[in-house]
Amino acid sequence: MGQETNTVTSQVCNAGSGRVLILVPIIHTPADMGKLNEPIQRLKARRLGKLAWERNNNRVEAFWEHIEDTIDGLQLPYQRARLYQDGLPVCGHELEIVADMGKVGSRNYLLLLKLKEKGATLMGTESAELLVEEYQLANEVFRRQRPQGGAARAKSNLQALENSLLQRRDQFMGRRISSTLQPGETGLIFLGMLHAIEPWLAKDIRVIRPLRPSLQRGGPRP
Repeated sequence: MGQETNTVTSQVCNAGSGRVLILVPIIHTPADMGKLNEPIQRLKARRLGKLAWERNNNRVEAFWEHIEDTIDGLQLPYQRARLYQDGLPVCGHELEIVADMGKVGSRNYLLLLKLKEKGATLMGTESAELLVEEYQLANEVFRRQRPQGGAARAKSNLQALENSLLQRRDQFMGRRISSTLQPGETGLIFLGMLHAIEPWLAKDIRVIRPLRPSLQRGGPRP
């Protein structure tokens, strides 16, 4: 990890007046899920089995420790850094949302608060309207977890809507970062592993990935 963080730090320091975005792939913890946490955990426990579900939760916690250690080692210029977060809407109340999520134990949001205290600027990142749409869709997906008969086609349609929504969210985030990250600044985005924002970023933004977690057998599941 030391060589990787040194390489990232060097790339940031040598960026000059360019724009750099550090992309940190994340796995959301139960504390991040809000009202959806209970049905999500029930579904995971049913699919994985209780012991495997518990092991997976432990791996997720260990993964977050790896993220925190990696970020600590980057030695970023926080006064010239902007923090972006999937799931955090552009709304004018971003700090309140992050603080509230930190109070319920979210590793992700506690890390955001820590980085903000070091001088980084917290940025609303997502469309509030699209997040509401996703929440409503997620509720519908859980309601149809056991399709019967003709309900299978409805489930397929829901999956198509979910994929389309994910792409629209990625597009919004990419454009949001491109319009707010200034020359000479470093962006740091915490992004769920299903997202792909790079096609929507301005071409002059250099993307750096300081860690590449494995999701192969034995790794944590998102």
